[in-house]
Amino acid sequence: MRKIKYDVSQNGKIIMQKRHTDRKLYFKEQERTFGKHVLPFIQEVKEINEQTSVLEIGCGEGGNLIPFLKLGCNRIVGIDMSKGKIENAKEIFGKFENVNPAEFIVDDIFNVDIDDIGQFDIIITRDVLEHIHGQEKFMKFVKKFLKSDGKFFLGFPPWYNPFGGHQQMCDSKFLSKIPYFHILPKFMYRFILKVFGESDAKIRGLLEVKDTGITIERFQRILKQEQYLINKRSFYFINPNYEVKFGLKPRKAWKLITIIPIIRNFFITTNYYLISKK
Repeated sequence: MRKIKYDVSQNGKIIMQKRHTDRKLYFKEQERTFGKHVLPFIQEVKEINEQTSVLEIGCGEGGNLIPFLKLGCNRIVGIDMSKGKIENAKEIFGKFENVNPAEFIVDDIFNVDIDDIGQFDIIITRDVLEHIHGQEKFMKFVKKFLKSDGKFFLGFPPWYNPFGGHQQMCDSKFLSKIPYFHILPKFMYRFILKVFGESDAKIRGLLEVKDTGITIERFQRILKQEQYLINKRSFYFINPNYEVKFGLKPRKAWKLITIIPIIRNFFITTNYYLISKK
């Protein structure tokens, strides 16, 4: 299979057009982490082969979908509301030859009809759930796209973890390294962001994450309410994403931590869940 090529300078910085720079690096990080950590997690429960169909909701440029492409899955569909990201995805995936082409859709999943795309063996949302307004509605709505024997993978950071507010995205280098301050009351959080020079747009984005942040306990209540079965789950003290980003070895959380409600949210940087219809 033809590999995606990147132009890299001697100091390791990827040289691309401005609109691609961070996104293509992020794409490559997604591909590596998903292939090494998420795909085996799914394969322990669900066989993946040439007959497998896959849907990713909030796919961005589609980095999470490359491992399925390499396995020869017969249908791969990505949905994202960002037109720019979908355009990037089509450009990147267009570089692969002699494989089943992936389909990319620019839309909100709530606007997609089951008759338009059908059902899938595997559905993925990775680092997406914590950005969705109305997670209960989302989990109920998406269920219809899952085959009766299908599996739904979700990975998300609990709201109360050290950087659950995504404050690492702050322009302020100081704030980007400060854990837990995102759990302050909204007026205090907004004030701190403003004082340290964050733009109005950045503040709005961070406050939106505060509104949509989700805990492990609430997520599991939603699963029970919508009659999902948990097939497998893993809690990480060190997020597998951090391996490619920071050179840190992924570490699962101690079992004692994972069984303590509420408290576990402060120490677990991401959860992996594989669920199915009851």
